[in-house]
Amino acid sequence: MTTLLAGPTQVALRPSFEGSNISFAIGFKHVNYLAEAAVLEHFRSAGLAPGVLYEKFGLGFDVVHLTTRLGSVIHGDDSVKCEVRPTTEDGDTTLGFAVTMSVDRDGRETKAVTSKVRVALRIDDHVKPAEPVPAELAAFAVPRLATAAPQPLTARPGTSLDLTTGRGTTGPDPVLDELVAGRNAFGWKWRVPYFYCHFSERMHMSGFLRVLEEVVDLFLAERGLPIRPVLHGRGWIPVVTRSEVELVDEVLMEEDLYTVYTVQDVFKDLLYTSTMDCYVVRDGNLVPVATGTITHGYMTEREANDWALVNFDEDALAALRGERAAQPAGVA
Repeated sequence: MTTLLAGPTQVALRPSFEGSNISFAIGFKHVNYLAEAAVLEHFRSAGLAPGVLYEKFGLGFDVVHLTTRLGSVIHGDDSVKCEVRPTTEDGDTTLGFAVTMSVDRDGRETKAVTSKVRVALRIDDHVKPAEPVPAELAAFAVPRLATAAPQPLTARPGTSLDLTTGRGTTGPDPVLDELVAGRNAFGWKWRVPYFYCHFSERMHMSGFLRVLEEVVDLFLAERGLPIRPVLHGRGWIPVVTRSEVELVDEVLMEEDLYTVYTVQDVFKDLLYTSTMDCYVVRDGNLVPVATGTITHGYMTEREANDWALVNFDEDALAALRGERAAQPAGVA
């Protein structure tokens, strides 16, 4: 285990105002951003800021695995105390960290979120390093984040996306049709823009978190549960209790990304778990690039910033199970 990053650190962070979408609660994506930011501060405290890693050693900082459990709502004005504890073990090829986030509630420190983060240091051949990689970091310096085995693909990709459509396509598309056939799933094809990428080349973890949020939004709309009508008609808003994303290959800027969102389990009438699988097509084969899971429920705001889980009604259950689309809810 490297001693350069061995000690635990603490930092107080505030969530981005952008993440306060419903009332003043912070959504899961920006909670995950806090986990990444806390680990970045851990690196900076050791003198290994991302700029130093990149410019001095030719290494890109890449989060390749991020699992988060949300136990309590984080508000937009919270000062979130983040404790980062290294978990890297001998023989690991990525750096591991456990992040605990706590907030003040009525004068009492309350644990709100726990995350597990793994970081790879990607060697960048386009940078001429000023110094050799330190020996303690050499085991985590990799020429590629991951390399997934290509899978055979019968369908041929459809025409290129119309770059004016913005959100891509949810079909019909030959590849998407093959990927979702016979499953309680939803498919989305989308072109990766440069602002989802870093180090001038590849999509990074925050981009996949944005994809996960987006595909959920598109899925719910397709199933008759679009956010705004459900929020204003039933007073429900989706809430995430757990999310996980892992990179299994690299995605390059402006590649077409195929995302499949599949409902796996509906637990009683409170929570449902889905998977996200992302692919690109290269040389006629399907290449997995990321996989993830997310567990959702619905909450309602009884009073300002006082939230409670609600039970799915039969209409919502049928939609989530793929039996039929939900009936439209009234919009205030």
